[in-house]
Amino acid sequence: MKLLDRLFRPAPDDQAEARPLWLGIIAEARSSRWYAELGVADSVEGRFDMVTLILALVLLRLEREPGCETVAVRLTELFVDDMDAQLRQSGVGDLMVGKHMGKLMAVLGGRIGALREALGQSDKGGDDAVLGEVIARNARLLEGAGPEGLAAALRALDAQIAANKLERLLAGDLTP
Repeated sequence: MKLLDRLFRPAPDDQAEARPLWLGIIAEARSSRWYAELGVADSVEGRFDMVTLILALVLLRLEREPGCETVAVRLTELFVDDMDAQLRQSGVGDLMVGKHMGKLMAVLGGRIGALREALGQSDKGGDDAVLGEVIARNARLLEGAGPEGLAAALRALDAQIAANKLERLLAGDLTP
């Protein structure tokens, strides 16, 4: 009987701790303000940009938080699982999913590095010009929309994420 119990018992969900935070990131990335007010293109690519920019801000916060390495890993796994499913749903074949996932992970890694540098420079008394350049390179904006508004909104979101208590952040609430 114990063998059958082990075979048919659901596997533990290793990502359960990070799932509310992932859902909070997705909810924030879907907020209409990014698209209607700040000029991000309301397209698959524009939405991907917002997911990765917000995820990068959260991962940078978790990076500064002792003992959150596992949560950061699980959050990244949820990103990978979600993007994998999105690619497959959009018709990308099994043989090409890995190649696309490699590119998406490189994009996320690049955005984390760029935001780390830009936010660090402007925290040390610099202006937001570097952050604006990062946004100009990493977000698909509507024609005529400049990166300044989006940069200011991301800076404000970063400050909110930083000020938030870890417990609330892990529960998916990105604001303090």
